[in-house]
Amino acid sequence: MNRTSDYVIIVIFLIGTAALGVLSGGKQKSTKDYFLGAKSVPWWAVCFSIVAAETSTLTFISIPGLAYLTNLNFLQVTFGYLIGRIIVAVFFLPSYFEGNLSTAYSFLDQRFGGKTRSFSSIVFLFTRTAADGVRLFATAIPLKLMLNINYPLAIIIIAAVTLVYTYTGGVKGVIWVDVLLMFIYLGGALIALYFLIYHFLPNGVGAIINNPEIKSKLQIFNLGFDSGFSGFFKQPYTLLGGILGGAFLSMASHGTDQLIVQRLLTTKNLRSAQKAIIGSGIIVIIQFAIFLLLGIALFAFYGKTGIRSDEIFPKFIIEKLPSPFSGIIIAGLFAAAMSTLAGSISSLSSSSMLDLYKPFKKVDDPVRELKISRVMTIMWAVLLVGAAIFFMNTSHTVVELALSIASFTYGGLLGTFMLGLFVKKAVQEDALAGFTSGIFLMITVISLQLVGWTWFTLVGVLGTIFIGFFLSKLSSSNSV
Repeated sequence: MNRTSDYVIIVIFLIGTAALGVLSGGKQKSTKDYFLGAKSVPWWAVCFSIVAAETSTLTFISIPGLAYLTNLNFLQVTFGYLIGRIIVAVFFLPSYFEGNLSTAYSFLDQRFGGKTRSFSSIVFLFTRTAADGVRLFATAIPLKLMLNINYPLAIIIIAAVTLVYTYTGGVKGVIWVDVLLMFIYLGGALIALYFLIYHFLPNGVGAIINNPEIKSKLQIFNLGFDSGFSGFFKQPYTLLGGILGGAFLSMASHGTDQLIVQRLLTTKNLRSAQKAIIGSGIIVIIQFAIFLLLGIALFAFYGKTGIRSDEIFPKFIIEKLPSPFSGIIIAGLFAAAMSTLAGSISSLSSSSMLDLYKPFKKVDDPVRELKISRVMTIMWAVLLVGAAIFFMNTSHTVVELALSIASFTYGGLLGTFMLGLFVKKAVQEDALAGFTSGIFLMITVISLQLVGWTWFTLVGVLGTIFIGFFLSKLSSSNSV
């Protein structure tokens, strides 16, 4: 099969993406321009950017694979995603905009003190680097296969293109590129779904609806009461587990993770940020519905095979889709990854600069601040490449562990934020003890596989708040 047009599309995509980021970012004169886009980005662009940032190549590949393997139960989690974002919009964002904050963790500085801010920022830096190093490696796989190059070179090519527009355009350039990237990867998914239904399935939609093997796979809701008490909590995709798990995971990722909060802080006011985050929740439900239906259509086409579920969609792209449509979808794979990678580089450099460097080493010259910020941008891009190369030779089990690193820390992080918002007597020592306890609790729960993954964040939040609240009551009673 001649893939020349695919190569042309991918090259144009990579060059065009870098050019758009450079041009749309404009000139930056300070770290506020560089990391906050001078607080002038429209809410709808931030909305699309949030969706793109949280959608990685692994999501693009694994969610259709999940539906191919199981059913539509994952959609329950997305309903929780929307609920969690509404809670963030109502309770978290007002605190961020009242204090004119520059990062998610500067709230913790105002509420508890510098140690809590630094600790939270360091936890974010480590977990984001590990998780997105895996995503970067996953993105390099199709490029390596197409160009017949080694993995380190494929990783460096993708990181270099992403670095160009992140370095020059700042967060504003990242956001506007994200808007384009979201439509590219969603368009790719819709093209694949169209070809499956109208070109490869003999009876079109009827091949899905009228297939008795697929009837059970169209199930969205699962109450999960048929597995007993312990079995209920070990199932990740029950209605309660999905909604609660999705809500708390979304509260953590969109209310406390600098990757998303940085984007929200680029809007001009609180109202715009609230529209952006709630709008992203609605789009995510639609997006995951498309990905899941794609997986159902893949099952209708292939039936049961011995292929791993994560490989079924790439197999269809490479073997069945005609050129240039396969090139568009491979560009969509890159789009999903580059949006996350660019956001990671920008959020990592902003957090290290604003949370760790500036509080301890005062810099009065805005131009010098901007230069240091750009150096940190390069540094984090290099570290992400290093993390991707590190995961290159790891087993599947270790990759799964790396991808779930966020689950180890999100509960403690969200619990610390909620402690600051709702437990007025809690002080810095209570917050640090609660945060640390939450992380260790999650290590125990995940290692022993006590509950399904959708319960991880909730368990961490409850543990963190309980310890923090208990210590705050203890210290207040001792002071009487």
